[in-house]
Amino acid sequence: MQWYHYFSGFWAGAFLANFVPHFVKGVSGDPFPTPFAKPPGKGLSSPIVNVWWSLLNAVVGYLLFRVGKVSPDDVLSVIIFFVGAAAMSLMLAKNFVNKDKI
Repeated sequence: MQWYHYFSGFWAGAFLANFVPHFVKGVSGDPFPTPFAKPPGKGLSSPIVNVWWSLLNAVVGYLLFRVGKVSPDDVLSVIIFFVGAAAMSLMLAKNFVNKDKI
């Protein structure tokens, strides 16, 4: 595989990890920060905005997953995919720890 397949796999993991909190909060009817809130990433967006944002993340993550050719036949691609998911998950946890204190 080429380097850009691994690069795409990393970002696929990041986008798919970002899908989860926005989707869960959106379908639960809870406001949650998005890039469209004021201030961006700190203020709260409506549940509808969160569902749309999560679905965009899912589509982009899926496309990057396909471009990245992530496959169990290539263990390195799976590891890089999970590193992307872990990196985004840890960044989100750090960023949203104080979301209720605007």
